[in-house]
Amino acid sequence: MQQPRPLEGITVVSIEHAIAAPFCTRQLADLGARVIKVERPGTGDFARAYDTRARGMASHFVWVNRSKESLALDLKDPRDHAILLKLLDRADVFVQNLAPGAADRMGLSYEDLKARNSRLIVCDISGYGSDGPYRSKKAYDLLIQSEAGFLSVTGSESDPAKAGCSIADISAGMYAYSSILAAFIRRATSGEGCRIEVSMLECMVEWMSFPLYYAMDGAPAPVAAGASHASIYPYGPFRAGDDRIVMLGIQNEREWVKFCEKVLEDPELAHDVRFDTNSKRSAGREQLADIILDVFTLYTADELAARLEAADIANAVVRDMHQVWEHPQLKARNRWTSVDTPVGPMPALYPPALPAEFRPRMDKIPDVGEHNAAILAELGEVEHVG
Repeated sequence: MQQPRPLEGITVVSIEHAIAAPFCTRQLADLGARVIKVERPGTGDFARAYDTRARGMASHFVWVNRSKESLALDLKDPRDHAILLKLLDRADVFVQNLAPGAADRMGLSYEDLKARNSRLIVCDISGYGSDGPYRSKKAYDLLIQSEAGFLSVTGSESDPAKAGCSIADISAGMYAYSSILAAFIRRATSGEGCRIEVSMLECMVEWMSFPLYYAMDGAPAPVAAGASHASIYPYGPFRAGDDRIVMLGIQNEREWVKFCEKVLEDPELAHDVRFDTNSKRSAGREQLADIILDVFTLYTADELAARLEAADIANAVVRDMHQVWEHPQLKARNRWTSVDTPVGPMPALYPPALPAEFRPRMDKIPDVGEHNAAILAELGEVEHVG
């Protein structure tokens, strides 16, 4: 028997756009929260217009906006602004990632809202935080990846590369989500809401802690190594005899010995003084790569994958997006479902890491202002707004 979702009865109001805040609130909706997304009348969240690749809808928007209600309000209009405040008076959470200072100018600071609703949890997401010399600086995902040093350790030394997904936005959305859950626990004992401030820069710098500590006290930083690991070797892509790529990872000396004995069929290499520690293998990676490729070119990628699997060496296939849609593991675990959208049903991946006792909420992706009439009626407002 399915139990109630843990956030049922919780109301989240969000003035959100792009990815960071919408990803946070979508995950709250997955757990059963009611999420009311306040959008500009007509155009709505500008991420709706990023592309039309998801059957006419924007791929980013489809990803992070299911199970929400859309309320179109012109917040420069005093009537609509008053409706928003009325909604916040009865809400549990307010999330916003407006331009720096915009929420404060609209009377939506934590101090203003706390005076009206002391149980309200306010989560402000920004690029650089509310103070400091960068507080007013525009912040997009690529820019934060740059400022946090992420680009310095990706790609190659001559050609830095960003992550292929919105990793800075994702990190901020995840910290906002987990911090709001923690705030619920605190409120259950204190009865009081709180303010949560999430800086995209700080989230990404936290995720960069390994390369930061690696380069501590002026030590050389990790070298950008493409899909290879900057400090562990062999770890990354290797080309097989059929010109396909095999990914593998050696994490310790035991695996290195098995790799030499069972995959390369060269037991003596395991104890070669040039490569008998990870540090030596990493430093001599070009010479070692030649030795590995001399063997790998004798086999197809499938044959190498089988040899690696038989030796219990970590390995993977480099899949493109079409192959991920058809991933056999996801299919075997029934991880795909569908959600309704303004253009019809759309496939959606169930959220990870949810207990078996309840099913995640997987409701419709809303059209702009789709829920105006219902929400206004709840508030005792009869005039159409937006």
